[in-house]
Amino acid sequence: LTFSEGSIGGDIERVNLGQLEAFYDALPEGLAAASSPTPLDPTLFAAREIVVEPPLVDMTEPEGSNGFAIAPSNTATGNAMLLINPHTSFFFRSELHMSSDEGLDAYGAVTWGQFFVYQGFNEDAGWMHTSSGVDNIDEFLVTPSVDGDAVTYRYDGADVPMETREVTIRYRTDTGMAERTFTVYRTHHGPVVRTIDGQWVATALMEEPLSALMQSYGRTKARNLSDYRQNMEMHTNSSNNTVYADSEGNIAYWHSNFVPERDDSYVWTEPVDGSTTATDWGEPHSIDETPNVFNPPVGWIQNTNNWPYSAAGPDSPVEAEYPRYFQRSGENARGIHAMRVLGEKTDFTLETLIDAAYSTQMPGFEPLVPALVAAYDRVGSPDERVQEAVEMLRAWDIRWGEESIATSVATYWAEDVLQRVGQAARDAGVSPNDYAAERATPQQQLESLVAALDRLQEDFGDWRTPWGEINRFQRINGDIVQPFDDDAPSIPVGFHSGRWGSLASFGARTYPGTVRRYGTSGNSFVAVVEFGDRVRALAVTAGGESGDPASPHFDDQAELYATGTLRPVHYYPEDIEANAEETYRPGRR
Repeated sequence: LTFSEGSIGGDIERVNLGQLEAFYDALPEGLAAASSPTPLDPTLFAAREIVVEPPLVDMTEPEGSNGFAIAPSNTATGNAMLLINPHTSFFFRSELHMSSDEGLDAYGAVTWGQFFVYQGFNEDAGWMHTSSGVDNIDEFLVTPSVDGDAVTYRYDGADVPMETREVTIRYRTDTGMAERTFTVYRTHHGPVVRTIDGQWVATALMEEPLSALMQSYGRTKARNLSDYRQNMEMHTNSSNNTVYADSEGNIAYWHSNFVPERDDSYVWTEPVDGSTTATDWGEPHSIDETPNVFNPPVGWIQNTNNWPYSAAGPDSPVEAEYPRYFQRSGENARGIHAMRVLGEKTDFTLETLIDAAYSTQMPGFEPLVPALVAAYDRVGSPDERVQEAVEMLRAWDIRWGEESIATSVATYWAEDVLQRVGQAARDAGVSPNDYAAERATPQQQLESLVAALDRLQEDFGDWRTPWGEINRFQRINGDIVQPFDDDAPSIPVGFHSGRWGSLASFGARTYPGTVRRYGTSGNSFVAVVEFGDRVRALAVTAGGESGDPASPHFDDQAELYATGTLRPVHYYPEDIEANAEETYRPGRR
């Protein structure tokens, strides 16, 4: 049930495990009874409080996905089209087709342990989920006391008993299984998960796993916009946005399906006072109250984990008309990129939709590289390598490619300069990217370039190393957590990290003993779908469908994946029978 609404992490992932452990480890075995409400001693917890500081510069691959929907008015065939492009860890989401005689006939990507197609399509409708930036998980501060044998908290001027239950955790030791029992606490908001300055923090999130499971399964049978809207009335698709298209020509964007109504004067991104009804959640906002988009005149919809206020370009919802808690973040580089490529065409085919999904632009570098060039023009450099590298970047079209040396230089330089200005950016209250583009000194810019060239020279023997020599796909064995080896076979990958605005995302880094970068997340499953009299789709999965290195399907899609070449999806029974290698029926040979 942890994966009941489909996400690879889910809402519960927001709870910090270190803080949770520190809180329950700090609790004594039994809290002493008191004859009247007695505040708990804050020193019980102060020594165990953990403050989680975000990194100065987060260079990890952004979690999320891309979804595009194209209206019939913008396609060559007059049929609606959909891009399904989840950015997840590799080898964790399988591509498959589920069909039954009772009406189920869905194709797409599933997460291990799920029995529903999470991102996919049936003959008439398709759905692509992207992780939402909605603020629908909140923390509430309460002051605990002991009253008799009960732990209470203040709420509207009264002492209210906390809910308690015993939880026993079994775990493995060197000598066998052991167990530990905890008393866990809960307010009317949700479970207590940490402490701040002696106050307890309760977390509120959507806790309807069975309804979420029903909604996740039910949408696979939706055949049109009316069916899908009825499914969305369950309001349990909490951590996802949805990009939708169907055979009737409808396209839609559904913002997070679970957004409790709240007083917008509070800053809900911070813990709020949990002792008053003023901060209590209301019912989830209705579909009509949510920044959704249905059949926009512009003829396209996009979401790249960016805010909903650019979902359909000029036809998007207006930010000022909605509470702040509908979105925690703003635009991102992939969103800027998506709006460009979708606004350029009104005659999409599946093939040109693939071209859009693999567009080589990287908007994230666009404000940074000119700042470096300008720094060089101001102060110059006697280093011939710097002179050559700057002229290369001056002429660069800011596009990735296997043979692109400029991509390599820009990547190593940008990573260094962002770290170099990280503390100053935090002190100034701006993002490292904005600081590097607007405030970094010429000395900082050029020192980072020298550092980047030195590292490329040291690692690869020549700073003029094409990006494809550095950025690689490798699958050595069937492990979920792969080992990597520079001496073992690998495949060049031209596309780049989504943090720089590459729509085709490839989250790669070095590992102990490697100088090359190996991808483990990003484009994991990619499909383009056209809905007409018959559904037509093309797709590719990272590596291959099999986890067995002896299988021909262990890495038979690796080259396709690395080059963005999608293969036909065999959806209809006659196509499956014509291409099947093997058929298995339980109980029969």
